[in-house]
Amino acid sequence: MSLQKDVPLSKGRIEFLKLDLADQSSIKASAEEFLKKESRLDVLTNNAGVMSPPAKSVDAQGHDLMIGTNIIGPWLFTQYLLPVLKSTAATAPPGTVRVTWAGSLLDFAPKGGVEFDEKTGGLKIYGQPQMTYGETKAANALLASEFARHYGKDGIISIGWNPGNLKTDLGRHMSIIFYTLVLPLLYKPKFGAYTILYAGWSSDINASLNGAYVWPFGRMAVLKPDLLAAMKSKEDGGTGEAKRLWEWCEKECKKYL
Repeated sequence: MSLQKDVPLSKGRIEFLKLDLADQSSIKASAEEFLKKESRLDVLTNNAGVMSPPAKSVDAQGHDLMIGTNIIGPWLFTQYLLPVLKSTAATAPPGTVRVTWAGSLLDFAPKGGVEFDEKTGGLKIYGQPQMTYGETKAANALLASEFARHYGKDGIISIGWNPGNLKTDLGRHMSIIFYTLVLPLLYKPKFGAYTILYAGWSSDINASLNGAYVWPFGRMAVLKPDLLAAMKSKEDGGTGEAKRLWEWCEKECKKYL
């Protein structure tokens, strides 16, 4: 592999783990396969996602494909790995066991990050796929915050991040006109890796920053007031949207937990 050629002296190894985030029924088997091979997990990076797929694309359970792949799948996979994250945190140096969540620019998300459809009880699906995509990315910022609230006491750090505007195949379903317009604004993929590495391994991040958000390419973000309010419970003066989102994920995944 190219990485092995670039760093021939590395003692690390890369192993493939089959994981289909668009099928909740298959995710447990992926977590169990990991646990057969490893007894600890220091950093879980939830970085997979899809953007603007063909109209009416859905996951195996019938959710909008972006909502299923970008939100529900990573949340469920993380739940399966909670025991090993907790056991690792019990013996690891403080602040080194982390779960990180792929967000984005967040400017295309609805106010408060997410919006629920009162008819279906689920997240609202927009006619403009970029809006739905933006909602899923803001949802991960909210989940990062809510995960910190749930499991910070166990010594696990949870961080959301925006990798930056990158030249990858994430935009393969964009119109050629739109993609041509944004192409000059895109960075090489390695810059996104800098952001992910900072969120997962930087010593700058400790328990005081649990639930925070990282901007490109490795700096702490100051989020908009509506997102900060969404991360707080109603009891703490916020809108409670992060808690509501967490509870919705629990409901959607109940039969698989």
